[in-house]
Amino acid sequence: MGVTSESADEPGWDVSPEDEIAPVVEATGRQVRLWREAAGMRVVEFGRAIGYGEDLVRKVERGARIPRADFLDRADDVLNAGGHLRAFQEDMEKARYPKKVRELKMLEERAVELLLYSNHNIHGLLQTPEYARALLGTWRPAYSLDELERMVAARVARKSVFERSPAPELGFVQEEVTLRRPVGGTMVLRRQLEHMLEVARLPFVELQVMPTAHANHPGTGGLVEVLKFHDGSGVGRTDGDFGGRPVSEPRQLRVLELRYGIIRAQALSPEESLAFIEQMLGET
Repeated sequence: MGVTSESADEPGWDVSPEDEIAPVVEATGRQVRLWREAAGMRVVEFGRAIGYGEDLVRKVERGARIPRADFLDRADDVLNAGGHLRAFQEDMEKARYPKKVRELKMLEERAVELLLYSNHNIHGLLQTPEYARALLGTWRPAYSLDELERMVAARVARKSVFERSPAPELGFVQEEVTLRRPVGGTMVLRRQLEHMLEVARLPFVELQVMPTAHANHPGTGGLVEVLKFHDGSGVGRTDGDFGGRPVSEPRQLRVLELRYGIIRAQALSPEESLAFIEQMLGET
């Protein structure tokens, strides 16, 4: 097995010491080092055995790099760790994503109903990896390539909400303009529209389009998101109120639910929206 170069196949992403996940990453790296030392292997020969460079192994062992599942798989086998290193894979999978994304993903995993209105971009849960990469690539200041791939991976990971059983109820309302902006070019947009049609046909998803001609609706204040949980509680946010911060008080949630309800009522029906997207796809 050849040694993997840092630029070609890194075993993970750097972690900030300020990140709350840092102690878990450090503990994982410490376990790798202890098992390596117990096996009597030097860093260089261990790296060669698992296919990674010496510098990257040292970063993992001191907790400066989040190891991927593949790294822990190989390390567990080479060091005969009996599954003790593989046991960290779930924690490291979570650690790969930025803190805000981890928190959002946890909320989405708990939610039994998600009400989502987007007026500027296609909602993250609906984005294809290609669309997400192109969209995130427009942000300024620009992400490094490593940061960009980390953000895309995090966005893709959130799609696990569609695979839950029982599935949550998901309601999306997308402004027409978000479906027309050719983020990433024509082919990326075509695949994005095709993907939305696939998602819209899932039995627990309602996807609606708000035509640009429908100008008099409360979505002009910005995005609206409401997540409801099994115990009756919820959390929501909007660009237009509450400083854009997540809110959970019943009074504040009622404001967001009222706003979303009016938006949903004024948008095209799910059937009309499917036909609208299909027509757009034919024109793209």
